[in-house]
Amino acid sequence: MIQPQIKSVQCMSPAGLHKMAYKEWGDPDNPKVLVCVHGVTRVSDDFDILAAELCSTYRVVCPDVVGRGRSDWLRDPQYYWVWQYTRDMATLLARLNTESVDWVGTSMGGLIGMELAALPGNPIKKLVMNDIGPTLETGSLNNIGNYIGQELRFPTFEDAEVYIRAISVSFGPHSDEEWRKIAASVLRQNKNGEWVRHYDLALADAFKQAYFVDVEKTRAERWKSYEAITCPTLVLRGSQSALLSAEGAKEMTQYGPKAKLVEFEGVGHAPTLVHEDQISVVRNFLLG
Repeated sequence: MIQPQIKSVQCMSPAGLHKMAYKEWGDPDNPKVLVCVHGVTRVSDDFDILAAELCSTYRVVCPDVVGRGRSDWLRDPQYYWVWQYTRDMATLLARLNTESVDWVGTSMGGLIGMELAALPGNPIKKLVMNDIGPTLETGSLNNIGNYIGQELRFPTFEDAEVYIRAISVSFGPHSDEEWRKIAASVLRQNKNGEWVRHYDLALADAFKQAYFVDVEKTRAERWKSYEAITCPTLVLRGSQSALLSAEGAKEMTQYGPKAKLVEFEGVGHAPTLVHEDQISVVRNFLLG
């Protein structure tokens, strides 16, 4: 597989400076840029297959959102929220020195893209929102909020992989090799040799604050952002998704950018974009 470069950019929160790492695939001088952003507990490595497929056409940039993967953790965890992530991405886009980008965002990464694409003068020309939207199912959000803050340690990688498979079963069928990659991307060994998840557990409190305080106001704000989007938009949905309902996805085809909707059978939250049937849908939308 083509090897990416690991780079970083310095960003700022109200608590100070932090480094956001990113993987860059393809020609660093290519003005055609694709930014791919992961979900709440995932990392840039999730897009390795998609990036390798598209880096002959694009410079593909895959950041680790602050608090995850190779990026720094915030000094004050209350700032783990979408607007901080959006500001960090604006800093990254300035570093990339490009007039426009296309965007693929899975779950949280789609919300970040949505907020950016809603801003006047934004550089996003095409937007892919992977199993995410303005209206999200509260039960599924509650389940996510409950497990992301649990401090878990595993004596072996194999034990940790079993756990990652269990909480990620909604990703749909994958080979054993693919599951190992999915697990390895979000696991690391601590100083005691135990395997732990590769993100700041403190982000769980900010997640709950963002989604469970004044739910109706938050939903209204997300819809306001979505309806401000003018670029061509593709919504992907796992047909069994518990986070983005079929009704919620259909609404996205009727308002704002009136997105194109594609559903994948046998998949829940969220399509991993590692299989050709999913990659081809993204490729055709971006390059069509």
